[in-house]
Amino acid sequence: MTKKRKHQEDFQKVKLRVGKKKPKLENATDTTFKTKAIQIPEQLKEDGVLPTQNRKLNIKDLLSQMHHYSPGVKHNALLGLKDLLSQYPFVIDAHLSNIISEVAAVFTDKDSGVRGAAVHLLQFLASKIRAEQIAPFFPLVSAHLSSAMTHISEGIQEDSLKVLDVLLEAYPALLTDRSSILLKNFVELISHQQLSKRLKSREKLSWMLSVNPNRRITSQQWRLNVLTRLKKFLQAVVDGSSEIEDEGLQEQKDSPHSVRNPVCISWKVHANNQQHIQLFENGGLRPKINSSFRLRSLASVMDSAEKGLSSAENLKGFIEIIIPLLIECWIEASPAQSAPILGNLLESESQQLMQQVLSIIHLLWKLTKRHDETYKMELWLRMNYLVDFKHHFMRHFPYSLQETVKHKKKDLYKGNKYCMTPSNSVDHLLLNLTLCDIMVSLASTSTLQMDSSWLDMIRKFVTDTLQDGSKLNSKQVNRLLGVTWRLMQIQQNKVATEPLIKAVYTLYQQRNLLFPVRTLLLKFFSRVYQKEDLRTQRIRSRSKVLSRWLAGLPQQLALLGLRNPELSNQLIDIIHSAASRSNKELLQSLQATAARIYDPLDGTLVLLPAEAQRRLVQLVYFLPCLPASLLACLSRCCIMGRMSSELAATLIGILHMRSSFAGWKCQVQDNSVNDVDYFSFLFSTLIGFSREELTSLQGIRGKPHISQTQLSPVRLYLTDLDQFLHHWAVTEMICHSLSTVPSQSQCFDILQTGICKYLVGLVVIPDSTAGSVLCAINKLLDQACILSENLHKFLASCCYSLLYFLLTLDKEDAEHVQKRDMLWGSCISALALLPRLLRLMLQSLQVSRICREELPVVAQLLRVLMQHGQLRSHMITNEFLVQQIIKDIMTLKSGEVQEQWLTDLHYCFNIYLASHPQGPGPVNAVY
Repeated sequence: MTKKRKHQEDFQKVKLRVGKKKPKLENATDTTFKTKAIQIPEQLKEDGVLPTQNRKLNIKDLLSQMHHYSPGVKHNALLGLKDLLSQYPFVIDAHLSNIISEVAAVFTDKDSGVRGAAVHLLQFLASKIRAEQIAPFFPLVSAHLSSAMTHISEGIQEDSLKVLDVLLEAYPALLTDRSSILLKNFVELISHQQLSKRLKSREKLSWMLSVNPNRRITSQQWRLNVLTRLKKFLQAVVDGSSEIEDEGLQEQKDSPHSVRNPVCISWKVHANNQQHIQLFENGGLRPKINSSFRLRSLASVMDSAEKGLSSAENLKGFIEIIIPLLIECWIEASPAQSAPILGNLLESESQQLMQQVLSIIHLLWKLTKRHDETYKMELWLRMNYLVDFKHHFMRHFPYSLQETVKHKKKDLYKGNKYCMTPSNSVDHLLLNLTLCDIMVSLASTSTLQMDSSWLDMIRKFVTDTLQDGSKLNSKQVNRLLGVTWRLMQIQQNKVATEPLIKAVYTLYQQRNLLFPVRTLLLKFFSRVYQKEDLRTQRIRSRSKVLSRWLAGLPQQLALLGLRNPELSNQLIDIIHSAASRSNKELLQSLQATAARIYDPLDGTLVLLPAEAQRRLVQLVYFLPCLPASLLACLSRCCIMGRMSSELAATLIGILHMRSSFAGWKCQVQDNSVNDVDYFSFLFSTLIGFSREELTSLQGIRGKPHISQTQLSPVRLYLTDLDQFLHHWAVTEMICHSLSTVPSQSQCFDILQTGICKYLVGLVVIPDSTAGSVLCAINKLLDQACILSENLHKFLASCCYSLLYFLLTLDKEDAEHVQKRDMLWGSCISALALLPRLLRLMLQSLQVSRICREELPVVAQLLRVLMQHGQLRSHMITNEFLVQQIIKDIMTLKSGEVQEQWLTDLHYCFNIYLASHPQGPGPVNAVY
C-alpha cells in the first residue's frame, strides 16, 4: 500500500445525495434550550423576622455597613440605625451587644461626620438603655472612649469630650468606676511630661501645660473645655460617695443617709408586747456599735489602680499632678498687676477658666474628707499648697467681671462692686465664694493668728455680700453660708460670730426670697441655734440676733398659711425643736401667735396637710398658758372635721396631760390650764356644735334632714355620715378624759349642769349630739350620781327619738345604717343603767295622741325592749305600764282585722312578762 492510498483513507469525501439530510458532525454544538418562569414576588417581600427602616435595611445590614471603607456609607448606616431603633425600640434589647460594640468602635473614626453621627446615636441610645443593661458592655465603651481621648488626632480628642458628656449625663456611676484611667487621660489632654535629663533621675515625673498650634481653638479655650469635663467627672465621683459631708448646706436634696425617719409607736400595742422598739444613738441615723475592731471596706481588697480616688494614696498622687497644672492655668487667666480700685476685672473667658480651676480644687477638697485620717490630709494640703494659694489666688481677691458691652461711664460700676451683671453664664460671685471655701478649709483655730490677714479679707467680703441687698440664687447662698459656718467654727467667740449672724439675718429679712434660698437660711439658723444651745448649757451667752430670729418664726408661720406648705413644715420643725428646749423668746412669741395659728376658720392648723397638723398639735403641749379663748379655738378645730379624728384625740390627750387631772406626781406649771376652762373645752367638744349652730338648727323642718315623732318633744337632725363618725370618735376620747377625773360625782354634776343649761329645751338636736350625751352619761354614772328631773325627761325623749329613728330606718339608706350599732348601744346602755329613764320613756308612750301609722313602730319597740336581756328585769317592774300601752293599742285597733305585728306583740308579752320568767334571756335582740 502506497503513501497516497493511506492519505485517502483518512480523509474520505462524503457524498451528499439529493433529498437526504446532511449528517451531523461529530463536533457539532447543540444550540437548543428550554425556558421556565421565575417567581420573584416572594423574594421582594420584607423579612418577617427583622424589621427594616425606610431603605429596607434591617439591623444586620446596617451593622455590617459600619465596617465599610466609605465614610458616607458609615454615616448613612448610623443615621439608619437611629431611624430604625426609634421606630422599633425592641430591637435594642435583642441586639444590644452588637449595637454598643459597633457604635463605640467609630469613636476614633477619621471622618468628623461619622463621629458626629455616632455621638447623636449614642445620645439617643442613652435615653433608651438603662444603666444595668449597659453595665456588662461598659468596659468596652470606656476603652474606646479612653482611646479617643488619647488619640493623636485633635479632632478625635475634641469629639471624645462630647462622648464623655453623654456618658456623664446618663451613666455617671459606671463611668466613675474607671476613674484611674480617665483621670490620667484628662491630664494628658492638656499637658505632657517633662523629659529633661535632670528629671530622669527623679521618681516622680513632672507635668507641664502643652500648646498645640494645630487646634482650631486657642489653648486657653481647649483647657477650658477639658477642665469643664473634669469638673463634671469629679462632681459625679463626689455624688457617688455617700460618706462625704459637705461643710455647706444642701439646697434641696440631702443624702439618703441623713434623713431622719421618726419611729411611729403605738403605746397600746407596745404595752401588750406586740411592738418592739429599737433605740439608736446619734439621733437614730445609724446604730453605733462600741467595738475595738473595724470592718475593712470592700475597696481595700482591690488593687490600688482599681480603687481610683477612693484610695488616699491615689488621691494624693492625682492632687500632686493636677494642682500645679491648675495653678499654671490660673496664672495665664489671672488679671495684671495694675488692677482697678473697685476690684480686679476679668474677661468672661478668663473667669470661666478660673471658675473651673477653683471648682476642681473644691471637689478634690471634698474627696479628701471621706478618708479616715481627715486631719492628716488637711495638714498635708496646708503644708504643700497654702503658700501658692495665698500668692496666686488671694493676690487679686476679690474678682469682678468686666463687661464686654459698652456702657456709659457713670453706669460702669453701678450697684454692688462684687456683684456686677454676669454675662455668658459666668457667676463671678460664685468664683469668689468658691475661693473663700477653699481657703477657709485650710485654716483652723490653732492657725488663726498666722492666717488672720487673709481671713479678715474673706470675713469682710462675706459680710459685705450678705448685707448689700443684692438678689442671690440658691447656689451662691449655699456656698456663702458654708463659708460663714466655717468662719464661725474657726473663731468661736461672740465678738467674731455675732457680726456674721447679723449679716445673715439681714439677708433673711429680704422680701420675696426664693424658696430654696429661704430653706438654706432656715437650715443655717437652725444649725447655729442647736450648736449654740449645746454650748450655752455651761455658758449662758445667747446671740441676740438668733433670739430675734427665733421670736419671729411663729408670726411668719401664721402669715404664711397655705402659700408654701414645704416652708411651713420647715418652720414648724424649727419651732418644735426650740420649744422642746424651752426657749423663752420663742415660747412667748408662740403664745402671742397661738390664736392665729389655731384659728378654726383660716388658721395654719386647718390649712396645712395632715403631717404638718400633727406637728402643730404637738406644739400645744409646750405653750406656757392655755387661756379660755385658745381652748375655744381648739374645741372648734376638733369638731369641725378639718383634721382627722385621730389627731383630735391626740389634742384632747395633750390637753388632759396639761390639766390638773393628769395625775402628775411632781408639780406641774401653775395656771397652765384652768379647771373651769378645761371642762368647758370637754363639754363643747362633746356637744359637737356651737351655740350659734344649734340655734340655726331650730328652724329646720321636715325630711330628709329631720326625724320626728309625735310622742317625743325632741326632733333629731340627721348629720352626714362623715361628720357623725368623726364626732363619735372624738366623743370616745372625751369620755375617756372625763372618766379619769378623780371625783366622778362632781364631774357628773358639771356635765349635768351643762346639759340642762344648753341642751334641755331645744326642739332640734343632732343625732350625734344625742348619742354623745348618752355615751357620756353611761361612762360617768355611778351610785353617787343623782340626776335631776329635767335631765331624766330630756334623756328619755332623746332615747325614744333615737330608737324611733333606728326602727324606721330604711335598710337601703346605706349612709344612716352605719350609725345604727353606735346609737342603739348608747340607748340600751342608758335604759339599763337608769330604770327611771325607762319608766319615763314608757310613760311618754301615749298612743292615743299618735297617728295609726306609728302604732306598728311602738309595738316593735315594746317587743325589742321585752326581748332584750339587759332590760328584762326593768320591763317586768314596769309590767303594768306595758300592759296599759298594749290595751290602748287594742282599743284603737278594735273592730279591725288583727294584723301580724299586733299578734307578735301579744305573744312577746305573754312569753316575757305575763309568765315572769327568771332566766337571763337572750343577750340582745334583732330589730
